[in-house]
Amino acid sequence: MGKLDRKVAVITGAASGMGAMTVRRFVEEGAKVVIADILDDRGEALAAEIGKSALYAHVDVSQERDVAAAIELAVTRFGRLDCVFNNAGFGGVDDPLEAIPEDGYRQTMDVLVKGVFLGIKHAAPIMKKQRSGSIVNTASVAGLRTGLGPLVYSVAKAAVIHLSRCAAMELGEWNVRVNAICPGGIVTPIFAKALGLPVEKADETLGKVSELLAAFQAIPRPGHPNDIASAALWLASDESSFVNGHALVVDGGLIAGRRYSEAQESWNVFREEMGLPRKDYPRPA
Repeated sequence: MGKLDRKVAVITGAASGMGAMTVRRFVEEGAKVVIADILDDRGEALAAEIGKSALYAHVDVSQERDVAAAIELAVTRFGRLDCVFNNAGFGGVDDPLEAIPEDGYRQTMDVLVKGVFLGIKHAAPIMKKQRSGSIVNTASVAGLRTGLGPLVYSVAKAAVIHLSRCAAMELGEWNVRVNAICPGGIVTPIFAKALGLPVEKADETLGKVSELLAAFQAIPRPGHPNDIASAALWLASDESSFVNGHALVVDGGLIAGRRYSEAQESWNVFREEMGLPRKDYPRPA
């Protein structure tokens, strides 16, 4: 028996990266899924690969009619709605503060915040009527700490975290849960594109991203889409039925602090400057 048997989900930004992996994990655990994205070729190919347990819908999450139609499609074709994973996103405008164009600001906020709001808005009446449901929103560690993303992106992700909390308090009385996932550095084409790397050279580019991200946090590897899919699966399932209004950080320890070895090396530099002997600290073999 799967963790999501007889459950129905809508996943936005589902044609690639974290979204596509989550589609696969949900279906493996028994769910029916609407794959919502603007990448039609990839979305249709993924739906064809999966078969009768998935449908593709062209959805621009900044457009209310698209979001409403995707949720209606799930209910019409599969009979109910148990989970909405508001995952669609991009890096957005990344100019210095004084150079951010209004259109870039608006587009970034429309996708990253308005898109999440619309997913919650159109899921709410269905889930309230059922008196059950789980809404999961992709935020970011950049919404919890400064310096981990562009300004507007970071502000948008902070808004998603608080939107999740506020919606959780309003919908919880109907047994509808709302939570956020805060990924750290995850190896995806979107992350590579945000760094300015050539996404058309996928293997080479993602290899460079993996190498870079492995050095950021205590766990010495980059994050992978499956790490986020596992978190989304847990939040969508009944195993997390008492978790509501939570921002689940999945970052390998990135925002917890400095790596132990780096911190101790800094202390050794200080000791040397003070004329004191260095100390040896344990490190992985």
